[in-house]
Parts: sequence; structure tokens; C-alpha cells
Amino acid sequence: MHKKKVLITFLGNINFDTRCFNLYTSIKNCGLDAEFLGFDWLTEGFESVKGSETVYKLNKKFPTIFFYLKFYSILKFNLLKRKYDIVFAEDLYCLPLCVILGKLKGAKVIYDCRELFGFLAGLKDKPFIQKLWRTIEKFFINKADLVLVTGKMDDDFLKKEYHLINTLVLRNLPLFKKSDSLIDLYSKLQIDKNKKILLYQGVVVHGRGLKMIFEVLRKSEDYVLIILGDGEHLMYYKDLSKSLSIENKVFFAGKISQNELLNYTSSAFIGLSLIENLSLSYYYALPNKLFEYIMAEIPVLVTNLPQMKQIVEQYKVGFVVEENQLDSIINSLNRLLKDDLFYNQLKENCKAASKILCWENEFKLLENKIQEFLS
Repeated sequence: MHKKKVLITFLGNINFDTRCFNLYTSIKNCGLDAEFLGFDWLTEGFESVKGSETVYKLNKKFPTIFFYLKFYSILKFNLLKRKYDIVFAEDLYCLPLCVILGKLKGAKVIYDCRELFGFLAGLKDKPFIQKLWRTIEKFFINKADLVLVTGKMDDDFLKKEYHLINTLVLRNLPLFKKSDSLIDLYSKLQIDKNKKILLYQGVVVHGRGLKMIFEVLRKSEDYVLIILGDGEHLMYYKDLSKSLSIENKVFFAGKISQNELLNYTSSAFIGLSLIENLSLSYYYALPNKLFEYIMAEIPVLVTNLPQMKQIVEQYKVGFVVEENQLDSIINSLNRLLKDDLFYNQLKENCKAASKILCWENEFKLLENKIQEFLS
């Protein structure tokens, strides 16, 4: 008997995306013939890689229309060349072709609505583009056989907005894993061991609280910031750190592969998820970095947004602070700095929570749905 075939499509690179990496790995572990099709235009020096984990190199130096034309032509070719039993669209950009061509060839289509794509903060100043993507999502989302969402509030909103009935909450949880080869960030980046490491990991874009942390660094000599990630605003923040004369306190360590990320994260003093309430998508944020910090057993500092707040308060793993309240952030950090007993209790709480908030537990929900589709 031939293995059932599953294709995961994503406008991104599996090596730097926890959710795709975990999904692909778990589907293969179910004994299915899994393939990944992704695209990378951000990683410097990247060359296309083909195989069961295919990632094509794209170029954004040319006008945007050519970028998307190449993306869609490659996606179309790969959807047509084989017959798949299940096709995953890991973002809105892949959804239309996955629905049209996937269903044409008899596949079940699963749409991973990992963000509220029609309400992204990055599009708030581009109302026409935002409306266009919202219209596209509205048209295609009900044609998917299953819609995955990353939080309960996202689920409630999308059900109301698009009259959905076929949804499943699948949070951005990491695989259960502990550091097996801790990276000494102090030695690697030549950081003064008397400083405490504040960690931001993820895409470097506006609205993630980095400016506020830069202000913390201006006022305090106790901390340094390490940024693990890349993004369209990376140079902006590099230049900003220089203009604020804190470039010796901010370390841009680049993107780290999923296999190595935990070893870096575990070296930090605290993990930051200071997302700003710039859009509905941000308001409902429940990012994977929050759970990755918990898995690494480092306390977290998050903005007072409902889904992040619920996790932090339920599992007692850190502080919830008001957006743009510098004194609140500094006071929270200083308590962790001065109260070792409290800090260590938070670390123990993270350790306990990590056994619950892991991908293996969460994936069981989706595994049952996949088996239903394939039976």
C-alpha cells in the first residue's frame, strides 16, 4: 500500500519557522509521505534546496509583481506535478492556489490561519492592499476542509467574521525538548558577564516593543539585548541602536535554525514578547516565541494583550506590563534582577508549564483530523 501524500506549502523557510518545522516533522512521524514547499528571499547567501524539504530562492530586488509571479508559478507547478491526499496552505498567500488546484486533484485542503491576515498591522497604512487580502481570504477560507487557528480568541473572531464551522485551535507550541548543548552567549558575543541578557527572538519588524527595550538600555547598565532573527526592519534597528549610542548593548545574532534555537534561548535571563496593540492581529497575538521561552525555562515579559496575559497568569511564568509603560518594564526587570528566590520560582514554573505547553500534546488534535480525512 502506498503511503498517503501530504504537501505543506509556505511563503517562508521551514528552517526558520517553528510551526512548519513541527508540523512537517509530526506528519512524517505519523508514517505519511510528507513534502514541504517553501520560499526564501531574506537569508543572505541562500541557494535553492530541492528534495522532500524544498525551499526556492526568491528575489525581492525586482518589482513586487515579479516576486509574486515567480512564487505563484513555482507553487502552481508543484501542485500540479503530483497528486496529494492533503495539502496545507500555511499562509493566505498559498491558500488560493491550494484550494483551486488541490481540490481539482482531489486533495483535502487545510488552511493554517496563523495570523489574522486581513488585519495585519503592516497593512494598516495600505487600506487597499489590506482590503484586497481580506476579500481573498473571505472568498477562499470557507472552501478549505479545515481551518487551523493559533488561539481561542482568533477562533471566535474568524467564526463570526467568516461564518466558519470547520476550525481547530492549534497553538504555536514548541516540541518538548531541553537544551542538550547550551550556547554560552556571553563568550560567543563577548558580553560582560555582569550584564543580564534580555532576549528577543523572531521577525524584526515594527510593533514588537524593540524601541521600548532600547529605552530601557539607555537608562540602565544592568542589561544587554540579544536579537535572534531577521526581517525587513533589521537595518532600521541597527541604525537606531547607533543613533542612541547603545550599539555596545544590542547584539544582532541573526537567524538561528530550529535545531539550534533552544540552545541559544536557554542562555538568556528573560524572554521578551512586547507586542504593541497596532492591529486586531497583534491584539490577539499568541506567538510561538512566548512558548519557546517557557520551554527554555526563562521567565517572560509580555504586553497586556489578552491571550498572552492568560498564559502568563495561568502558569505564573513572568510579568504582564502595559504597552509603552517604561517604568513598569524597568520595575519588573529590576525585581527579577534583585529577587533571586522569585526569579528561580518563575523558572520552576516554566519547567512545569513546558511539560503541558508542548507540540506533542497539541498535535494530537490535528492528528485525529488528518486520520479522519485519510480514512
